[in-house]
Amino acid sequence: MKKLNKRSFLKVSGAASASLPVFSIGAPAATAAEELRIGCIGMGRMMYWHVNGLMARAKLVAVCDVDQTRRESEQARVNEYYENKECAAYNDYRDLLARDDIDAVCIATPDHWHAQITIDAARAGKHIYCEKPLTHDIDESIRVMDEVQKAGIVLQTGSQQRGMKEFRVAAELVRNGVAGKVLEVKSDFWGPGRPFDLPQEEMEPGLDWNRWCGPAPLNHYTSKLSPRGVHDFFPMGWRQTIEYGGGGICDMGAHHLDIIQMALGMDQSGPIKALPPEGGGNEYGAKLVYDGGIEVTREKGFMVDFICENGRIQASRGQFQFELDGRIIQKFLVPEDGSLARAVVLTEREYLKDAKVRFPQQKKGGHTQNFLDAIVRGTQPMVPVESGSRSAICCHLMNLSYHHQQPIHWDPKKLQFSDKSCDSDWITGSRRDYLNG
Repeated sequence: MKKLNKRSFLKVSGAASASLPVFSIGAPAATAAEELRIGCIGMGRMMYWHVNGLMARAKLVAVCDVDQTRRESEQARVNEYYENKECAAYNDYRDLLARDDIDAVCIATPDHWHAQITIDAARAGKHIYCEKPLTHDIDESIRVMDEVQKAGIVLQTGSQQRGMKEFRVAAELVRNGVAGKVLEVKSDFWGPGRPFDLPQEEMEPGLDWNRWCGPAPLNHYTSKLSPRGVHDFFPMGWRQTIEYGGGGICDMGAHHLDIIQMALGMDQSGPIKALPPEGGGNEYGAKLVYDGGIEVTREKGFMVDFICENGRIQASRGQFQFELDGRIIQKFLVPEDGSLARAVVLTEREYLKDAKVRFPQQKKGGHTQNFLDAIVRGTQPMVPVESGSRSAICCHLMNLSYHHQQPIHWDPKKLQFSDKSCDSDWITGSRRDYLNG
């Protein structure tokens, strides 16, 4: 891959602003996005791309990872980009948070660390970009909402799918009732995680394994959880293990359920029940049920599929189909169908020109620029803390229904279970008192 420095990157990556509703936060630490000083925590494959965007649009001054090779490699890459040696590298994220000169942090660790680092960053007064799912269990979602709102800082959840035009337009069609009332929703994503059962491997030098496990169980080392050094793939081992991830439900499911929450107007609410598949096991068929009877079913097909009274609205990454009154209005599923941009633009032009509900459009610089602009302007980012937390709760409820193979009842207003049908120890997760000793 061609190396970039700041001058060459800025030629191909422009910064742009986003027009978003104003809300009350603390005073920004800088008057322009380019002046914000950023620290990055968790230097894996996802962070590689975040680093590219942050280096060009702000001042990336620190990196942190429990793997020495990864943190030193990214430190060197940042220093080469800026043509200096000012980027610091840390093993313990708390040392990074202790710096008064850092305005914001980007978190792309495995899921089991998201909430603790987010809470500590909020208490330290840092603005936060945290990858989805925002939390690893329901209790964490509630605590993260409380802490971020109390701190008055900006939090952007890394649910980048909200910025993709095919999903935004699909959600706007649903929200504005263009095809009538939603009858049911289907969504295709991988299934629940499994308990840790990976074989032990010999520990290699340069990895702080105790700190990698952190607040989760201290299991034996395996490279399936933490591939050593710099890699160009997304590790699936921890994602599929319930102690550290949440299976496909908390991976791609977090993206798709987030779009469904947005489309149904549930960013400040959520489902009232989760149901396992009728046939049991980890197969397709699990459901989330909303007040009023709308069911969201995990089923093969599109990433989001809204079946409405007068039509059907379907979207996947790079695909879009809109049916109304028995005929296909727009379709882009394969190249032979034309172009995705054309299908979306024509749909917007004809069916959304007078829409009462419109969502923010992704600008140049994407989710990263949206986050930086929100800090400077004191606005809401595209996926603020409550949206991210409640979408994560959807994932956790479905995982619980699979785990217990029974209905899980939930009160989204009170943010509590509405019966005692599940094991509270599993709900809050198995946690070591890591940070206190």
